[in-house]
Amino acid sequence: MKNIYKLFLVSVLMVGTLLNQSCETIELELLNDPNNLTEGDPQFLLNNIQSSYRGSLATFNDRSSELTRIDYMFGRNYFSNYGAGTMNGVWGSLYSTIIPDIQAIADVASEDNDVSHFLGIGKVLQAHMIMLMVDFLGDIAPMSEAGNPAEFPLPTPTSDGGASSYADALALLDEAIDLLTNGAVNSTVQDLFYGDNTGGNSNRGNWIKLANTLKMRAYLTTGNTSGFNSIVSGGNFISTTADDFEFNYGTLLAPVNTQHPDYQNDYTSAGANIYQNHWLVNTMMMNDDPRIRYYMTRQNDCTPGASCNPAGNGETLGCSLQNVPAHLQGTPDEDIWCFLENGYWGRPHGNDEGIPPDNFTRTAVGVYPAAGMFDDDTYRNVNLGLGGNGAGIEPILLASYVDFWRAEVALAAGQTGDAATHLQNGLTKSIAKVQSFGSLDSAADLAGFEPTAGEVTTYINDMVAAFSAASGDDQWNILGEQYFVTLYGGGSDAHNFYRRTGYPNTVSASIDPNPGNYPRTFLYPSNEVGANPNFTQRNDNNAAVFWNTQPLPSSN
Repeated sequence: MKNIYKLFLVSVLMVGTLLNQSCETIELELLNDPNNLTEGDPQFLLNNIQSSYRGSLATFNDRSSELTRIDYMFGRNYFSNYGAGTMNGVWGSLYSTIIPDIQAIADVASEDNDVSHFLGIGKVLQAHMIMLMVDFLGDIAPMSEAGNPAEFPLPTPTSDGGASSYADALALLDEAIDLLTNGAVNSTVQDLFYGDNTGGNSNRGNWIKLANTLKMRAYLTTGNTSGFNSIVSGGNFISTTADDFEFNYGTLLAPVNTQHPDYQNDYTSAGANIYQNHWLVNTMMMNDDPRIRYYMTRQNDCTPGASCNPAGNGETLGCSLQNVPAHLQGTPDEDIWCFLENGYWGRPHGNDEGIPPDNFTRTAVGVYPAAGMFDDDTYRNVNLGLGGNGAGIEPILLASYVDFWRAEVALAAGQTGDAATHLQNGLTKSIAKVQSFGSLDSAADLAGFEPTAGEVTTYINDMVAAFSAASGDDQWNILGEQYFVTLYGGGSDAHNFYRRTGYPNTVSASIDPNPGNYPRTFLYPSNEVGANPNFTQRNDNNAAVFWNTQPLPSSN
């Protein structure tokens, strides 16, 4: 259901609408004479590229988060859950929008029309999309064909090795850095992510940092530690919250709804529609994570089956009257398979039951990142316009994420002291950013329920101390758990981390004892397979991406 709203918003953005986190109107004045934008105009094309990319990232964030227990996954069988239509949208975004539109921008370049600024941004986004497509699908259509219509005019490209596609992405990032460094500044460039340039250079610097950060991501994914460390040594990457790469939603309801899609889905007159994942909520609750009141907001103070209501309620939570599934008995998941304590009301991984009348009792998305309500123990029911009114963000690449990358590299190299420092930095940045969203909910009792500075410091110190005292699996599990919690709302890279490392192996088991193998890759898009004889559909989801050399994660 979340994707319906996200795809709708993409269609809105495709016409060039610019959103701002605090905007109350559509800022059409930011466009360069929008009435005269045409399909051949570089700004029109760049708007198209940016909005298409944003929609794709929302899809990658959601699918990755579902698989890794950051979000709730509906459906008991992985292969059935993620069918051949799952990646139709992102495939079309890359090959039908982003690549052709970048080529169209290049085609209008001339001595008097330097489009380097437009091309640089476009190529950064294209490079990230290529890497994500490989990560989720494996071998994809090669850039040598998709980007060369003169030599390959038919829309039937062959598949390319994933390693080759990653090399193409790195080459695109180098091209983008050169264009953004040496090309002319174009004051007409409208930037849907870092804001309006107004002729300045600062946002070009942001895009260069993003390009270098994406190179770090590629090196991390493929095990190129020297390449990763070379970018770190250069220092020009996303390292502070001011550099964060994210998309800002607005608060408009008309003429189009520009609010965060999860806000649109959960803050309705009919109640909330999203379930929170039990594993993530329980992990945060057991650790007394200071971010929990920002991530989600409770609508009730007692969940059926919990210690406050051991008799359960068959109408609103049927499983509260059922026995623990046999395969979960005696495991850590026994206590969280159906209900949680303290009024948290979500669902376990893979639950496919029908929807009971719980829209005003289930736990809803909070003030971060969807700009809903802060949880101040008042158990307010969701409704239109409450909290931050949807002016949230789509996190994509944040400085806190990069700190966790650095912690992973250090831990893999046996540099546990450095890994602990990076873990501390990542948590510090994440919690500070999350807390900054609290003020969006003006009706909340922040003074009474926001974590104090001392409580935040204690949490971070305790996590770092536990990490430093641990070893082996325990150390990797702490790192993985804290990374996944930090990725809430923007978890596109969780799927990579889980396959790359096999951690955290503490994630909850599926509610079904036989859910099938954890997906190494998704099926090829049905639209492409149906139209392209060079692509043959897979019969399973076991094909490994070229960089995925670890065994399948131990938990399904």
